[in-house]
Amino acid sequence: MGSTSPRLWQYSQTNSPLPLPEGAMLFSNRELIPLTAPKMPESETLDLEGLKQWIGAHKTEKGESLGDVLDLSNKRPLLLAGELANPYRLADIMAPDLPLIPIRLEGLCRTWSDSLDSREVQPGVHHVTIASSPGWWETSHLTLIGIQEMKALVKWLDGTIPGAWRPIRSAEGVIRLENDAQIGYPSAGQMSWDGIEERVEVEMPAANGPALDLSTIIIPIHTKYGCYDSRGKIIRCAHMPQRTFHDEMFRRGSSKKWDTLIKTL
Repeated sequence: MGSTSPRLWQYSQTNSPLPLPEGAMLFSNRELIPLTAPKMPESETLDLEGLKQWIGAHKTEKGESLGDVLDLSNKRPLLLAGELANPYRLADIMAPDLPLIPIRLEGLCRTWSDSLDSREVQPGVHHVTIASSPGWWETSHLTLIGIQEMKALVKWLDGTIPGAWRPIRSAEGVIRLENDAQIGYPSAGQMSWDGIEERVEVEMPAANGPALDLSTIIIPIHTKYGCYDSRGKIIRCAHMPQRTFHDEMFRRGSSKKWDTLIKTL
């Protein structure tokens, strides 16, 4: 795939925030450029400086190193889940130039926030928040961004409700580099529920990239209502598209509080 305008990215308001990039990309409001990833680090863990160096070593179609195209020196890692990893949406909100880097969540899952954003469409868009989920895995995205630019993205999530979203650092789970877009996730049939706790009944695939330093990664979390409470269970984005979630599951007044969903540093 060659470079293209983010406005040509496949997008539908009925399935937002999908589809999301499978490989690494450089987003700008002018074009979306595929990136070639360098060799995966062989270490078990990778600190912030190592992460910046690895992301900076990605190559554009012209053979340029990303670190020569963007100044990553003062950037910080931000987990992009849902809308903030959608190139069309990033163009909507006039986001700065950003690398979109696939990563893997372990023991953490993407879930719909128990609140509607009525901008643009009715009934609106359910944004994605993060919850603890032992044994779970799935892919998501990470970027490197300046502090003020990060605040602007989180503020956009707020919409008309100031403080609805809050940047946190997770004290649980693992976020690691991932180069296999087909790593998948546990199916609904591979999970059990005893009325108190959900369990993943299959073994997590072996790691193929180092774990990142959680203390350095900012995660936007919905703090007004948390996520939808389906009789104690979490509705995972991987299992249910947002339109299906709204039509079949969502109802106000039934939410898990955000601070019960994930432990923070």
